[in-house]
Amino acid sequence: MIYYNVTVNIHESVHDQWMQWMQEKHIKEVLATGKFLSARMVKVLVEEELGGQTYAIQYAAVNKETLERYYQEDAPRLREEGARLFGDKMLAFRTELALVAEFFQPN
Repeated sequence: MIYYNVTVNIHESVHDQWMQWMQEKHIKEVLATGKFLSARMVKVLVEEELGGQTYAIQYAAVNKETLERYYQEDAPRLREEGARLFGDKMLAFRTELALVAEFFQPN
């Protein structure tokens, strides 16, 4: 399993608009590419020097090859809308994470 992690700092002036766009449109469009099994959005609980609020969105892909296909076939189009809507009020960086192991509380 590969996780495509997008960490975004969003300026307060567009926070509510961005949050609605992410939850009602963007994440659904990323999942609709068929390249990810699921997505998780979490709030980063650290106060940023640059202000705003920070979130991480983690998309789960079966393997690196599927993620590479996403980069080639879908990412430019999907990233463009966010840049157009929010410009410099949205700062994003992306990382790839490989699942090593999962542990759960026993029943």
